[in-house]
Amino acid sequence: MTARAIPLWIDNTPGVDPNILQKPPYLEPYLVAGNGTHACVIICPGGGYWILAPHEGEPVARWLNQLGISAFVLHYRTTPYHHPYPLLDAQRAVRLVRARSSEFNIDPQRIGVLGFSAGGHLAATVGTHFDAGDTDASDQIERVSCRPDALILCYPVITFAEFRHEGTRQTLLGEMASPEHILLLSNEKHVTADTPPAFLWHTANDEEVMVENSLLFASALSRNKVQFELHVFSDGKHGLGLAQEHPQLSLWIKACENWLRLLNFCVP
Repeated sequence: MTARAIPLWIDNTPGVDPNILQKPPYLEPYLVAGNGTHACVIICPGGGYWILAPHEGEPVARWLNQLGISAFVLHYRTTPYHHPYPLLDAQRAVRLVRARSSEFNIDPQRIGVLGFSAGGHLAATVGTHFDAGDTDASDQIERVSCRPDALILCYPVITFAEFRHEGTRQTLLGEMASPEHILLLSNEKHVTADTPPAFLWHTANDEEVMVENSLLFASALSRNKVQFELHVFSDGKHGLGLAQEHPQLSLWIKACENWLRLLNFCVP
């Protein structure tokens, strides 16, 4: 854990196994300096719930900083941890940033979550499985809502049913996943009118995570009249992150910036 790291829990991290040699979950902050409060985005790198891809972490935070948006890279638990621990980490991250928003100069009503691939699955999960907090909790952070105010889903895994990415499902749920867990974590099934607005992008010929994942989520958002923007590019491989070496695909960056401006996330 780096000196900049903000642990999600000081003590009693739920489900922590002392036999697993993995750092406790934490946030790596990239805060915008200046007066007043800023929007922020919590970044969930991809990696199939096996690893956290570096190119989907810090470079994305630096891009958001250029827009006047503070960012946190979420170092959530991966295998051998399974569900529900990555979700607990993401929910806790939203609660922590909101509870300590004055310390970070962040607007508690402008907290987004951005994820790539399996990190997109995690972002979509926290965007469809949230609560208002437990008012009776002794831990003040647990009293705060974990609902994000916006979702940015980049070539995301969404479903664990048809069109699933089998490796992601097995890593998160194990080889003998129950029908109940498959339904619970097929996020297109849990979109409601309270789901946060979302920006999605994918490539039509993604050979790793089929574009139907984004299409299913966008369709569910449309049915529930939730604001969304979807960009499907005709050609491109999976896992490109900011895609800055691919001029056509990197257009998603400007499109996302424009969308964030509509939500009043960017500094004018």
